[in-house]
Amino acid sequence: MKLLQNKVAIVTGGSSGIGRATALLFAREGARVVVADMNDSAGQTVVDEIRHAGGEAFFRHVDVRSDEDCAALVEVTLGHYGQLDVAFNNAGIGGKKHRWRTRHWRSGATCWM
Repeated sequence: MKLLQNKVAIVTGGSSGIGRATALLFAREGARVVVADMNDSAGQTVVDEIRHAGGEAFFRHVDVRSDEDCAALVEVTLGHYGQLDVAFNNAGIGGKKHRWRTRHWRSGATCWM
């Protein structure tokens, strides 16, 4: 049995780099993968790669700076698969322009970062 057989995983930042590699690895290990990113075409390419290799995946456009996008990502995943077992929170927010509101640090569930 594969390590992630019958598990569902969200991978934010899943269209490139570490996120892409993780999405592909999780799929090879049996996970159904939700590739979440702002780059729609690259994200769909990762989904196509997973499906071509026999895995199951779908893409969801997500901006992790948005509480609404993050909540919708989880809701859509649960609606589609009925479960969520792994959240690989690879997408990040950086730079001087973005300031976190205090509640983001108090509640990790707000936007699983």
